Amino acid sequence: MKIYSISDLHLSENHDKPMDIFGQHWEGHFEKIRDNWITHAEAEDIVLMPGDLSWAMRLSEARADFLRIAMLPGKKVILRGNHDYWWSSLSQVRSTLPPGVFALQNDCFVFGSVVIGGSRGWTCPGASGYAPEDAKVYNRELIRMEMSLSQAAGYGGETLIAMIHFPPFNEKREPSGFTSLFRQYGVKKVVYGHLHDKSAASAFEGEMDGISYYLVSCDHTDFKLRLIHEE
Repeated sequence: MKIYSISDLHLSENHDKPMDIFGQHWEGHFEKIRDNWITHAEAEDIVLMPGDLSWAMRLSEARADFLRIAMLPGKKVILRGNHDYWWSSLSQVRSTLPPGVFALQNDCFVFGSVVIGGSRGWTCPGASGYAPEDAKVYNRELIRMEMSLSQAAGYGGETLIAMIHFPPFNEKREPSGFTSLFRQYGVKKVVYGHLHDKSAASAFEGEMDGISYYLVSCDHTDFKLRLIHEE
């Protein structure tokens, strides 16, 4: 089993928002992702997708985008991003998802010896643009992250992987409540998205405090799956 990750696909099957308005490299981006995905992923593999899956505004409109990824090999674990406005109640989301696509929120998923937890996250204190009003959402997301990781840690898997949409630290790579939770619960690897272009180019990837961090925004990965774990 291999575990891959890719995020921020911003699909728009039922929503008129082509991504090539953000640059020529986005032209036909889903076809690039699909071709790479089919080449590398197998049915037994897992693909982690930490946020911004679809531009749809309503859950019914997003279903066409769910079906596009459901047709690709492997099981998919999705997480809410800041642009996933279609994400309503968890029960409604899960009832709409096609087989093989799993929504992560306040809980975890177990695949063999690997346990997957996480939450959307939020802009961290000290980041550019962080304002006092962000504290409420940031603290709420810390609670959600701990709910997920505490449940995940209870399974005693060999490898705990955390998904988060927002970067779990600020531009100065200072510790945050999220990184503290990662250390507390023994997270081994973290995948995150949200960042694009210059922000992605200067983002942190690598090991920090014994935890490996991966930025998997699809334009940052050249529209290719990123291999995170193999067993």
